[in-house]
Amino acid sequence: MLDWVDAAGLPSKQETEVTLLEGPEIQFSEAVIDNGRFGKRVIRFETGRLAKQAAGAAMVYIDEDTALLSATTAGKHPREGFDFFPLTVDVEERMYAAGRIPGSFFRREGRPSTEAILACRLMDRPLRPAFIKGLRNEVQIVVTVLAINPDELYDVVAINASSMSTQLSGLPFSGPIGGVRVALVSDENGSQWVAFPKHSQLENSVFNMVVAGRIAGDDVAIMMVEAEATDNSWNLIKEQGATAPTEEVVSEGLEAAKPFIKALCEAQSDLAARAAKPTVEFPVFLDYQDDVYAAVESAAAEKLAAVFQIADKQERDTASDSLKDEVTSSLAGQFEGREKELSAAFRSVTKQVVRQRILKDQIRIDGRGLTDIRQLTAEVEVLPRVHGSAIFERGETQIMGVTTLNMLKMEQQIDSLSPVTRKRYMHNYNFPPYSTGETGRVGSPKRREIGHGALAERAIVPVLPSREEFPYAIRQVSEALSSNGSTSMGSVCASTLSLFNAGVPLKAAVAGIAMGLVSDQVDGQTRYAALTDILGAEDAFGDMDFKVAGTSEFVTAIQLDTKLDGIPASVLAAALKQAREARLHILDVLNSAIDTPDELSEFAPPRHCGQDPRGQDRRGHWAQGQDDQPDPGGHRRGHLHRGRRHGLHWRHERPVRRRGTVCDQRHRQPAGSGNRRALPGHGRQDHHLRRLRVPDPGQGRPAAHLRAAQDRWRQACGQR
Repeated sequence: MLDWVDAAGLPSKQETEVTLLEGPEIQFSEAVIDNGRFGKRVIRFETGRLAKQAAGAAMVYIDEDTALLSATTAGKHPREGFDFFPLTVDVEERMYAAGRIPGSFFRREGRPSTEAILACRLMDRPLRPAFIKGLRNEVQIVVTVLAINPDELYDVVAINASSMSTQLSGLPFSGPIGGVRVALVSDENGSQWVAFPKHSQLENSVFNMVVAGRIAGDDVAIMMVEAEATDNSWNLIKEQGATAPTEEVVSEGLEAAKPFIKALCEAQSDLAARAAKPTVEFPVFLDYQDDVYAAVESAAAEKLAAVFQIADKQERDTASDSLKDEVTSSLAGQFEGREKELSAAFRSVTKQVVRQRILKDQIRIDGRGLTDIRQLTAEVEVLPRVHGSAIFERGETQIMGVTTLNMLKMEQQIDSLSPVTRKRYMHNYNFPPYSTGETGRVGSPKRREIGHGALAERAIVPVLPSREEFPYAIRQVSEALSSNGSTSMGSVCASTLSLFNAGVPLKAAVAGIAMGLVSDQVDGQTRYAALTDILGAEDAFGDMDFKVAGTSEFVTAIQLDTKLDGIPASVLAAALKQAREARLHILDVLNSAIDTPDELSEFAPPRHCGQDPRGQDRRGHWAQGQDDQPDPGGHRRGHLHRGRRHGLHWRHERPVRRRGTVCDQRHRQPAGSGNRRALPGHGRQDHHLRRLRVPDPGQGRPAAHLRAAQDRWRQACGQR
């Protein structure tokens, strides 16, 4: 680079660039992640260069080739009429980050991808409990992916970036929060938990999990977990002897993540100490004042204890609503104009009554013990004509699973920053408002529905057959028909039943269970109570929602959300063991309904066509065998297929039935006979040449460019 100085004595070009990169206003800190024999990763936090008008902005790099920008802003005034914290987290995937042009019609980014929505949920879940309670100013966190190595995953980096920018913003935020993905990677030297693994390393791993937490004294408290077994886990475990992700192994992974989280939090704290804005005083709106709570507690506590001994949900809710109206009416004169406080205080008293009963008496809302499971029901083949269907009921939670099979060309095409471009197994989760007896919006899925569907999908994927074993695209739909706790884990159970009913040869049955947690001070000590198969009210009043899915041998998916500042890893390890006992019980119920795949439905596409062992080609078209009859419902390649789009040209990689004539079938003229000249690809096995065919008279008039090609073909064949 040439140095230069202008007439005004400005610094050289080289000096200017150095000033921009390392000027006094730019500050940074680094966290070095040591993975031993798998190498080191460097996470760099930087602020002061970009997005200077945001309340807080941070650039986060991983190994200098993946860069994310996180910006946190806050509204100047509280939102009126809001009784919750209006936090919004968004991810902007820029396709230029991977050197690509968007594949949409307008060639620009549109609605967020599923991967972006799931990344938003990963950030929201650990960050939301860290804000001061009662904040009503709108807070928005936007993470933009500016550059990415195709082999990297950005979602975990985004957790750290959002935490860093929020700390710099001056908001009342009790950070820092560190997030790390750890994968159990196997090589010739054994298995090891590797932090920030790449896509290529995940191919050799049996389990990976995203763990977010914060420093609590000398330990790290866990705030969020999202874990899954990989696509290759079954083969790695069964054929190569890799370590199976049992409950004990998963607990070891949680412990292995703690040092990495601590290093990330320390790097964030170091930068925040030098560059963060002073904490701004925001108005805080408490749900009620102490005098209102005392009055409601005195009037309702004893009656609520009796109400929450009613086992039936609808009867219990009716009694609770009646008592609420009674208490509100009786105290309305004393607290005139404070009806909202009375309602919020009643809910708080209800929560306290339920929690104390669990901790002291070991009795839950519906009278069950801490480890009891509600009544289970499993049934298959509940709908006509569909390829597979099932209903799974757990108490008042009812899930219907429906499976649809189709050719491989119907698999989902993915246009995102991930190197994964297609997906054969698609799981959709629907949660209509009538499932809780309410009215509401019906339409496109919300973030919650997308997240629940992704969780159920991750639980099933490790036991799916390979493409070669089962050459179908699979769509699984979970309909939450009735909800009272753990519809996502009910979807896992219903999916296992439905897939078996559709004839999908799963490698093992998968079941799921939702665990809860209640913690409080009892006799001066913090006591934890883990709950098996939580109700909706226990989810709302409890401190944790811990979902675990798996086979009888190992765990396939985990999701943890908490309202606490963090949960000790020992408590989570005990909850994992408790969940395994429940999962085995549910698997017994599923196996009693169906334990082997049924025959394919007569309405499903046939699995084998003629003598061609491939079944389908790369485009997902069924191969045409010698003895096959035309199938009007299938897309089979071959001369019998009359679809204009698929039949006008084709490409073969190995012989199947082919036409050995130069002209169409009306002439029955062998290739090369008479004065007609044989064209390439006609009358012999030129597998890689493309040819056009003439449609039958009744097939309709083809397009102009096809008519011109047919005319040229006829002239070459000697036709007039």
